[in-house]
Amino acid sequence: MTVLSNADQTFTSQWQNFVTHLECSQTGETYPAHELHGLSKTGKPLLVRYDLAALGAAMAREDLTTRPGGMWRYSELLPLRSAENLISLGEIETPLIELGSNDGTVLVKDESRLPTGSFKARGLAMAVSMAKELGVTRMAMPTNGNAGAALAAYGQRAGIETFVFCPDDTPEINVREIALQGAQVWRVNGLIHHCGRLVGEGKTAMNWFDTSTLKEPYRIEGKKTMGLELAEQLGWQLPDVIFYPTGGGTGLIGMWKAFAELAELGWLENDKMPRMVAVQATGCAPIVKAFDDGATHAEEWLDAHTVAAGIRVPVAIGDFLILAALRESGGFAIAVEDSDIQAAQRDVAHSDGLLMGPEGAATYAAYVQALDRGLVNRDDRAVLFNCGTALKYPMPAADRSLDRHGNIDFTKLGN
Repeated sequence: MTVLSNADQTFTSQWQNFVTHLECSQTGETYPAHELHGLSKTGKPLLVRYDLAALGAAMAREDLTTRPGGMWRYSELLPLRSAENLISLGEIETPLIELGSNDGTVLVKDESRLPTGSFKARGLAMAVSMAKELGVTRMAMPTNGNAGAALAAYGQRAGIETFVFCPDDTPEINVREIALQGAQVWRVNGLIHHCGRLVGEGKTAMNWFDTSTLKEPYRIEGKKTMGLELAEQLGWQLPDVIFYPTGGGTGLIGMWKAFAELAELGWLENDKMPRMVAVQATGCAPIVKAFDDGATHAEEWLDAHTVAAGIRVPVAIGDFLILAALRESGGFAIAVEDSDIQAAQRDVAHSDGLLMGPEGAATYAAYVQALDRGLVNRDDRAVLFNCGTALKYPMPAADRSLDRHGNIDFTKLGN
């Protein structure tokens, strides 16, 4: 059961739904809303579409000021039909944190504050809520860690059985977290796309709903709230550039969709859209290569490796949507070395007290590289996404000790 405050109860009692249909992201073929769907007939992601004219007539953006914070405040732009099916663990509005020496031009949106410690909470809160609404009783997914943790948590809360498959080098804490939160979890001798194949192969035998990235329509709608929230936090003026750590790319695609919907509603203060930047690691950069080659699809990246496990995705089903968003926005794709990711993580922690996960640190490393290459300017307002807490990942050793019984030269402790 989800316990709601008085303000939440007032808000959810007025719940409205403006979904008209689902649409194949490649062909535009339409599918009925409020029915269970995976991919389209052509094997491509389905996108949720809304009657934005009716939505705009029913509410103004100023109506949001009376609502509680968090992702569910944007309910009219979300697919859930009934608040009774809302599965929540207390998703907050995540803060924008200014990096100290940049005069407010570099902001980090810190998604690590969400339940289960990552932005995956947004997508899985929505996907599980919709699964409950549509009668799903069993869900499965591949994961590099954080998505599986979120599925386990929200699935347990909804009373839905969950099955999670992880590459065998997934951080130990992620695997244990998934298991502790009640999912059936297995390590697999392969990468995330190999795990995804197992989910597909077991679908008939196990009758589970495939919740892999973009293989169901609703995780993208949950991730879309990052863009809605960012726009509202910045006074409905979007930043100049957004650096986003990109594996499957659901959040990048979702934010670009959010900005288009806000523009159609007339809620933005101007017509200026941000340049979207896909950040990958040099050890797994299929989107970067496809972007540089002018391709519309990315080839599978062989021997994928990086310390940023969350963006180690050798092949993404939504590659064409990511690439389209980059090009439509005038953005770009950029890859950074693991050594630069680790240096960025240390530098931001030392200078600003902000502990970024390796995927988030990759966006800062990419920002520095983009400055050096002239791809962005210092007066551009840039938003970097820290998608998860660093506390789930190995950290550098800190093994100095003191013998309290000995003679301690305190003057040397600062050296």
